[in-house]
Amino acid sequence: MNIRDDNPQTAFSLVADFDGDMNALLQTQHEDTLPALALRNMMLFPGVVGSVTIGRPMSLKVVSQSLKKGAIIAVLAQKNGDVEDPDRKDLFDEGVAARVMRMIDLPNGNSMAILQTYGAIKLEHIKRRKPTMRVEVSSIPEVTYNKDDKEFAVLADACRDAVIRFLKLNEGMRSEEAAFAVRNISHPAFLVNFICSNMQLSQEDRYTLFQLHDMRERAFKLLQMLNRECQFAQIKHDIQNQTREELDQQQREYFLHQQIKNIQTELGEDGNSDVAEIERKAEKLTFPDKVKELFKREVEKLKRLNQQSPDYNVQLNYLQTLVALPWGINTEDNLNIKNAEHVLERDHYGMEKVKERILEHLATLRYRKAEKAPILCLVGPPGVGKTSLGRSIAEALGRKYVRISLGGVHDEAEIRGHRRTYIGAMPGRIVKGIMKAESSNPLFVLDEIDKVSENNYNGDPHSALLEVLDPEQNNAFHDNYLDVDYDLSKIFFIATANTLQTIPQPLLDRMEVIEVEGYLTEEKKEIARRHLIPKEQKVFDFGDGAKLKFTPAAIEYIIEKYTRESGVRQLEKQVDKIFRKVAFLTSKSEDGKMPFADRSIKPADIEALLGKPLFNRDKYQGNKYAGVVTGLAWTAVGGEILFIETSVSRSKGPKLTLTGNLGDVMKESAVLALEYIKSHADTLNIDYRVFDHWGIHIHVPEGATPKDGPSAGITIATSIASALTQRRVRDHIAMTGEITLRGRVLPVGGIKEKILAAKRAGITDIMISEDNRKDIEDINARYIEGLSFHFVENVQDVLRFALLDEKVEHAIDLTVEDDSADNSDAHKQATDNKVAVRLLKEK
Repeated sequence: MNIRDDNPQTAFSLVADFDGDMNALLQTQHEDTLPALALRNMMLFPGVVGSVTIGRPMSLKVVSQSLKKGAIIAVLAQKNGDVEDPDRKDLFDEGVAARVMRMIDLPNGNSMAILQTYGAIKLEHIKRRKPTMRVEVSSIPEVTYNKDDKEFAVLADACRDAVIRFLKLNEGMRSEEAAFAVRNISHPAFLVNFICSNMQLSQEDRYTLFQLHDMRERAFKLLQMLNRECQFAQIKHDIQNQTREELDQQQREYFLHQQIKNIQTELGEDGNSDVAEIERKAEKLTFPDKVKELFKREVEKLKRLNQQSPDYNVQLNYLQTLVALPWGINTEDNLNIKNAEHVLERDHYGMEKVKERILEHLATLRYRKAEKAPILCLVGPPGVGKTSLGRSIAEALGRKYVRISLGGVHDEAEIRGHRRTYIGAMPGRIVKGIMKAESSNPLFVLDEIDKVSENNYNGDPHSALLEVLDPEQNNAFHDNYLDVDYDLSKIFFIATANTLQTIPQPLLDRMEVIEVEGYLTEEKKEIARRHLIPKEQKVFDFGDGAKLKFTPAAIEYIIEKYTRESGVRQLEKQVDKIFRKVAFLTSKSEDGKMPFADRSIKPADIEALLGKPLFNRDKYQGNKYAGVVTGLAWTAVGGEILFIETSVSRSKGPKLTLTGNLGDVMKESAVLALEYIKSHADTLNIDYRVFDHWGIHIHVPEGATPKDGPSAGITIATSIASALTQRRVRDHIAMTGEITLRGRVLPVGGIKEKILAAKRAGITDIMISEDNRKDIEDINARYIEGLSFHFVENVQDVLRFALLDEKVEHAIDLTVEDDSADNSDAHKQATDNKVAVRLLKEK
């Protein structure tokens, strides 16, 4: 038997051998309305004597009054022992009538009441709950059997034997006391009710027995429950006998888990909550057939593992990853073209080509039978909005957004994941991104794909990306950790890069490259007005609803004097700096007001807020010097003008000097240009002897800045020709183009950025390769407004237009004096050579 001391109710029921008339006891008369005592975690049966620990003041009052007056009370059991103030719904429908025989004060401050129970009663309704509970009840007749009923007596003895057997299997401090009490009860009906009151059963099981008011049926049901409890106890006893040896901590924990597992197996329950949780999640997923079979095998493997085993957590993590993937879960695309166009225009200014390509994709989704998401690569300088464009596209499509930064990735496992044989293995970034998105068709931004590390020691991440970004094979992407194929074909991939030079060609072939060009000053002004300044206005509150404003001239002043970039990242920093400076000045002012008239920033205020200008706008420097020609260059921060300077000085023998921190390709361009001018010296009226007596020095200013690339070829050739002929270069002209040794002008890139730089510098005429004509035609007309383009095919075309016939002021005289002695010796040597050759032929 089990003593129940769950505060505030139970103690061991008292045993008194009952030899009187059981029927007379059960048929004791009582009133229809009785004070009520609610019991927690126990239930008394008719005819038994039981002890109840009283803790609640209301219960103590009921018991005290019953003892004092000798009145009968209703004893009802609660369904949930945690309820402190029970209502009708918290009580079982049936209980017993009882009288308080005695009260005992306990050391802990509570009291124990000894109750004699009578017949069963039914709770009709509660008449009141305070200060003490009173209920209206009706009697329930009980069918009893006396000692002379042999069948019932045998059934009661069977229950007695089952209880004693159970007590032997559960050896404890009070097992012998309980066995002694059971052995000394002679009346079979009292014995059955006594066991029902004191056996360790759930409240639901007790109430099931209580509702059987035929004692024979109650005894049969009790015997079934006792046999079940004996079987559980036997299983526990067998496990204890098998594991009686010395156990270390791990073995002891395993033994305890094994006990729970065996008991739950007998009960038909699954004791592993981890497995139950995984299987519950799996029911919501649509696995492919092969994955479904794999999942079942792996779950069975997890069930066989001990939870304390190191392999258990490895297996559990794998299954949790498997069910965390959104198998068969896709978001529905919003194919409203007008909505997408509105979102793109709202978040980004300019970028016509990119927006057009995105809208084309959305339009084709309506009519394309087989959905195959595009793979775009946005290439452009920093700060032009490549990454943020991905978020806008995801919003327009209604897809989940995931961004993965690939800068510095040097391990193939970052993409494909680790094999599970490794300690700490985990899936790759692609699978993690899908888990984060909770959708199989999110929009992925692969940021900085051009900055994947080339110093690899664990595989090649570029090669791993080939499978990810190949529309023909990414429908079965294989992650090493998952070890199953996952379909990536519905994912919209957008890669971003600053340059294509570091992206391997096989990877580049799998993407559609879209150039995101730099912004004009006018575009930057509009971006600052629409996005950058309102963003800061929301952050800063200067009181009274005051908002710091900028005049258009002030915005342009910041762009021209404090930033040098194709994007707007530095512009955003400068705007934020102005807001911070204004906040500082406002907090220092005596009246706490903004120290600017009309709360508006003007160009005159900028220098006080940002300090001296950081940059000067590139300006055309004129053509009064021979050998100075303006070129156009592309850099990571946009286009710039480039000045090529060539000077000549007397020298013994041919000499070419190059300065200005030039790269190898640019040095080769200089050598090619010089060789071309040498071979066409007659066309330019240059004495060929000049190259033997005059040294040529080519310099590109801003020597601290590295410069490289072939696009300065025609600029260098023009500069050399101007220096050697001392002819002026046409006003306000700039040029860009690569040259070959035979003088052909080849096309170059970065045309738009170079044109923007030319406009900033006040250039009016641009010379460019004929093959670049198509690039000019693709540029928006507003970018080339005010510019004249001259398309050339060879260097002669360049020199004819770029070099004027007039000489520069203070032109250098490059004539070479005729040295007759030298000429005589040279003529004599040439004659001797010709004679020697003729004699050899004759022989």
